[in-house]
Amino acid sequence: MRFSLSPKTIDILAYIISGGVGNNQTKPIGIYRSGHDIEKFMRACKVEFSLNGSRVPSLVSRLIDINNGSEPEEVLTRIIEAAADPRDFAEDRQRHAAVLDHLNQALRYDGYELKQQGYRVRLVVVGHGVPVVEQLSGMAETINFDTVKRDLDRALASIETDPEDAITAACSTIESVCRSILIELGEPLPARKDVRGLFDAVKAPLGLSPDRTDIDPQIAGDVRTTLGGLATVIQGVGSLRTHAGDAHGRERGYARVDARIGRLSIYAASAVALFLIETWQHKFQARPLHRHDGLV
Repeated sequence: MRFSLSPKTIDILAYIISGGVGNNQTKPIGIYRSGHDIEKFMRACKVEFSLNGSRVPSLVSRLIDINNGSEPEEVLTRIIEAAADPRDFAEDRQRHAAVLDHLNQALRYDGYELKQQGYRVRLVVVGHGVPVVEQLSGMAETINFDTVKRDLDRALASIETDPEDAITAACSTIESVCRSILIELGEPLPARKDVRGLFDAVKAPLGLSPDRTDIDPQIAGDVRTTLGGLATVIQGVGSLRTHAGDAHGRERGYARVDARIGRLSIYAASAVALFLIETWQHKFQARPLHRHDGLV
């Protein structure tokens, strides 16, 4: 499906960015921006823009050009997310909520919506804002697990158009979490660096081995069953990557799965990844968090 916004959505986006006409006595939902401010806003979004007459018509015309251009999704996504940037409304949370609501009322008719993920607002396909995915995205951004965030974003972006790549990225999300945790704990990476090998390496320091003896006997069996299920999910996601993903290349006309399986992989991988991060944070509460660029 080609990314495209309706004329109504374009008008509302322009209204939010510009703050509407200058002689309006009511407080704008968005932020009132002068012509110079709109040019500055668009430059920050890496978009060339110059006034050609009045502020709002000039902005609407430029947004329409982008919408009809060769890369509307990439460019308009930047603009929409910038228009709803929470930092611009830090002193007025209610106004930010109104901006999100106003934009989403229009965007949902086009199949998209804005969702709060951590400290940022993201444009996603309607229905893809699953709580566990949103929580993982926000947590990965907060603790600077940058590779985890990139893998998850790649998985979400590929669900509809390339579910095989979404499956590969979903598995990579778990792998990135495991690698990041091992490096944070100063543990060596295992010789086998696939998802099963990395999970096996992280189980001991996180206390996730099924043969633990420090568990209340009344729930020991349940814990072992749950941990066994966790390993089964990881094995399943890894197998899907091997048999249905694109990690090992694809032949001409390859299409083995649809978006449903891509979503299943992402949701399962997100639940596992979130559990691993929360377990690490719970077990090592006093350990500082660092960013290891290029290592994870």
